[in-house]
Order: sequence, then structure tokens, then C-alpha cells
Amino acid sequence: MLNTVIYDGPAGPPLLIAHGLFGSARNWGVIAKRLSAGRSVITVDMRNHASSPWYDSHSYHDLASDLADLITGPTDVLGHSMGGKAAMVLALTQPALVHRLIVADIAPVTYTHTQNGPIAAMRAVDLATISNRAEAKAQLGPLDPGVDDFLLQSLDLKERRWRLNLDVLSAEMDKIIGFPDVAGQFNGPTLFLSGGNSPYVQPEARPQIKTLFPAAKFAKIPGAGHWLHAEKPREFEAAVSAFLG
Repeated sequence: MLNTVIYDGPAGPPLLIAHGLFGSARNWGVIAKRLSAGRSVITVDMRNHASSPWYDSHSYHDLASDLADLITGPTDVLGHSMGGKAAMVLALTQPALVHRLIVADIAPVTYTHTQNGPIAAMRAVDLATISNRAEAKAQLGPLDPGVDDFLLQSLDLKERRWRLNLDVLSAEMDKIIGFPDVAGQFNGPTLFLSGGNSPYVQPEARPQIKTLFPAAKFAKIPGAGHWLHAEKPREFEAAVSAFLG
């Protein structure tokens, strides 16, 4: 079962938060604590990440099943990027478990980019020679702004290892950037919340979104990119609270 962090809140449907690729439950700590003013919040470490078990597979059906194992009744579900795709598959395959769905900056489509670059950068770090994160950062090499610091949150300096199953994430990358064929629809309230500067949810994806999620609504956070919850946390929190409220 996935590792979870629980923030107690008022009675009602809890909110389950699924992070994106290379993330963890603790990335969502500040937002989860604030959102717990209105409901209990559960943040998870997805499989092959952080303190959750490692497996040989990383399909979205696997990830959705992992989330389902944590749910005991109708639950609000928020997923970002990879976690958003897992949340969508959960809602489509087990709609009775999902009360309301929030998908943060991702669409139910296959993308053409790959995330094997950051994996190669992490593999290039000689863990036996580093004593602090600054030394590890120097060995990561050139990455997009902010990505190095984000990846370093998954470095366990004491044990000199990455808290990410890099081999499986690399082997399953086609599944991660893709989206499985899923029959059915989720007719519950759904919000696709995107960064205004992000290219991840394009207008041409809307017909597919509306086919799978007929009640879907769309909103953007101006000035935010793909990591909209980190770049504009107060605006993100306000948008989520308004939808859930």
C-alpha cells in the first residue's frame, strides 16, 4: 500500500492528492495543510517514488488501483501531471469512488516529450563522492530552471541513493507519457485546472476531455507553468477550494 500523509479536517468527503513524476507527498505539504481547513486531506507517495513500495510496472491502471486501495468511500481526488492521469483512470474505471475530480495541468492524451533526461541526469551523479546537495546539484548538469532543485528533494544523502525507482520509471516512460484506452465516462464534477503559461492542455484536447468527462470545466491560473501549484500556490489553493466548496 502507498505511503500516505494525512491532514485531519472537518467531516465530509476527504481530498486525496496524487503528485506528478519525480514528486512526493511532502511536495504538497503546505497546500494540503491549508486545504485541510475545509476537509481532511490525504497526500500520497505514488509507487516507485519516495517512501512507497517499488514495483516492476508503472502503468496508469496500476497507479489507479493503488489509489483505489486507499479509498473507503466517495472521495475528492486531485492529481497533478502523472498523478492527474492516474486520477483520471481511477475516475473512469471506478467512478463510485470519486466524488469530485481535479486534474492539474495534464490531459488524457499521449505526449511526445520524454522525461528520460532528468533520469539520465540523476544517474550521472556519483553518489559515492557527494557529501551535500550542492555537490550533487553540480553533477546533475544542465536542466530546465528549477528542475535540479526539484529532483534533489528525492535524494537521500544519508543512504546515498535516489528515492525513485529510476530503472522502472525509465523502462515504463512510454506508458507515463501516454494514456491508456479506457472505456466509459466519469460524469461527476470535474475541473481541469491549468497553468496559463503551460503547453500541456491544448484546445485540441478538449473534445477528448469532454468525451470522457462530460461535466468537465476548465480554468487557468495566469502566469503559472506546469508546476502551477508550486509557482502560484495561493491562487491554486483558492481555485481548488472554490471548486470543492
